Amino acid sequence: MSVAEVAAETVKNKVKDLILSNEKILDEVLNIIIQHKKSLEIDSSDILLFDKELAELVFERPKQALPIADEAVKEVVEEKDPETARRLRRFYFRVKGSPYSTPLRRLRSDHIGRLIRVEGIVTRQTPPKHFLYRALYRCTQCGYELELLQELEKHVEPPSRCPRCGASKSFVLVTELSQYIDWQKLIVQERPEELPPGQLPRSIEVVLLDDLVDSVKPGDIVSITGILDLTLSELKKGRPPILNSFLNAVHLESTNKELVEDITKEDEKRIVELSRRPDVRDLIVRSIAPSIYGHEEIKEAIACLLFGGNEVVYPDGVRVRGDIHVLLVGDPGTAKSQLLKFVAKVAPRAVYTTGKGSSAAGLTAAVVRDKITGDFYLEAGALVLADKGVAVIDEIDKMDAKDRVAIHEAMEQQTVSISKAGIVATLNARAAVLAAANPAFGRYLPNRTVAENIDLPVSLLSRFDLIFVVRDEPQEDFDKAVASHILDLHAGYLPESFKDIIKPDLLRKYIIYARRYVKPQLGEDAKERIKQFYLEMRKRYQGPGTAIAITARQLEALIRLTLAEAKMRLSPLATAEDAERAVRLYLAFLKSVGIDMESGAVDIDSVMTGVPASRREAYIKLAEVIKRLEEAVKGPVKVEALLDEAEKAGVPRAEAQRLIELMVRNGELYTPRPGYVKRINA
Repeated sequence: MSVAEVAAETVKNKVKDLILSNEKILDEVLNIIIQHKKSLEIDSSDILLFDKELAELVFERPKQALPIADEAVKEVVEEKDPETARRLRRFYFRVKGSPYSTPLRRLRSDHIGRLIRVEGIVTRQTPPKHFLYRALYRCTQCGYELELLQELEKHVEPPSRCPRCGASKSFVLVTELSQYIDWQKLIVQERPEELPPGQLPRSIEVVLLDDLVDSVKPGDIVSITGILDLTLSELKKGRPPILNSFLNAVHLESTNKELVEDITKEDEKRIVELSRRPDVRDLIVRSIAPSIYGHEEIKEAIACLLFGGNEVVYPDGVRVRGDIHVLLVGDPGTAKSQLLKFVAKVAPRAVYTTGKGSSAAGLTAAVVRDKITGDFYLEAGALVLADKGVAVIDEIDKMDAKDRVAIHEAMEQQTVSISKAGIVATLNARAAVLAAANPAFGRYLPNRTVAENIDLPVSLLSRFDLIFVVRDEPQEDFDKAVASHILDLHAGYLPESFKDIIKPDLLRKYIIYARRYVKPQLGEDAKERIKQFYLEMRKRYQGPGTAIAITARQLEALIRLTLAEAKMRLSPLATAEDAERAVRLYLAFLKSVGIDMESGAVDIDSVMTGVPASRREAYIKLAEVIKRLEEAVKGPVKVEALLDEAEKAGVPRAEAQRLIELMVRNGELYTPRPGYVKRINA
């Protein structure tokens, strides 16, 4: 017996002993037989505890040891149930985890040939293909048959001459007698939260075989145990011998997307202690961007967004999101971007992007062509990568209109649907959206509606649960406090706002803990308070022509905010006090943007439709005038003539001019040539 055969026999016997001596693993073998599975999953710690020599062979020389271990698994299954072994033919000894656990950024040549463990996010995935595992070649002249085992990194060719008859290039592949294994390639990239500032994310190709194929999809966070191998097909004559590496996956696990950070017992103790403080919610609000002075209501809204509500699936299968979306609109220099950057840093999972630097495909998903095979595959975008986290979009108003449409579905349905190049797919994008926008006129004009002030379609505005206007108005006391605060920070003193706060690392763990373990329910008193507020606001509606202060969409937003307030206390029950805080936040939002500037009434339609109740009558009259004039002239209408006719119909000239601009911005009218307008669908 050769040394290699002795080692093979040793590995096989030791693997069998490990399986038969461990009750947990034996149960797993029975599970394989019952469920007709091919893989036996073994924890790396079980191998290390069982036998040091076997562990060294498995982790240091996996290419040699694992195929022998696969055979041992097959023999154990054969002894227990020959029928299953005969039907499935191939079995795998899948090792979960490795002592060589390393970040993607630190993969080096020392890891080649070893069994390593990496974590990352799946950004691309090819369709499943068939890897020629055992190729049978037949000589066309004499019928001589030759079987060749193929390697992942290169194709093993048959000899140029037949060993029996000497015929040249006479071997052909017998496809029906050759053996195949399912094959798939993934691109796994570093997680956004692990990326060092100013660095491009690193990625690695991962090859999946047999039952691992199609076990994950783009956007999933995965933990992969595999053999780091080299693509030898790149070695060509006259080229430098520089090779790329890939990971041959042995075990693949899709980890829960929210829970990417471990919370120790010590952390848990500190978190529970914090939650017992009566002022815990105020403490959390104070801990959000303490370097920015003031903006308490906005910080509380951001705290609610970070904790989130509960996702609900109704008995009829309708899904209602639990994520809270917040939009900040404000004058330049009011620290909007600073707030966004802080959230991107402290959220357990966040993807930061800006409007100008994002396309529709970059936000949702792109269909990309593989350079080698020419196949199309999906590449996950920012909203898909932010699944179960926060998507932070700065300067959302600077995005192209056609790209902005891509966010609509992700915000309400929380999915991203793609239908391109023959690929029809729906990916999850269960992310809370925190966005910032600058006013359309440079500064926020209080005498205009929010829809006019923000260069965003109302269909997008209405999807935000809370919208806050950050205005820069000179106020002596406030300005004095802001100046002192900023000067203290620059001078190296800690301002008052830093005195009693939760450190960002602990705050992140607190949020993870709350999202993982706390799913509060609405208490009866909380239900009653929300219902009372909703009915109170609805009562203000006096009939046609008057403003509507609240709709069912805002009622759901109130419920989400109430549950988020309860989550901050780690409470399983939302109380009337939580509902009161949610109502206060909602009223701050209404005061900020939901007031009809002409009538002074609270009017949610100014956000939901862009046209407040006081202007709706004028809007309808103007639309009728445009239609009548278009029918009369059989083409575009001159703006001057339109303003004259509108004045006759009782719409003041300045008001008509403003409404025409609004209709153009909302896409109801367009200007075919200067001084003329036409309806889009006329």
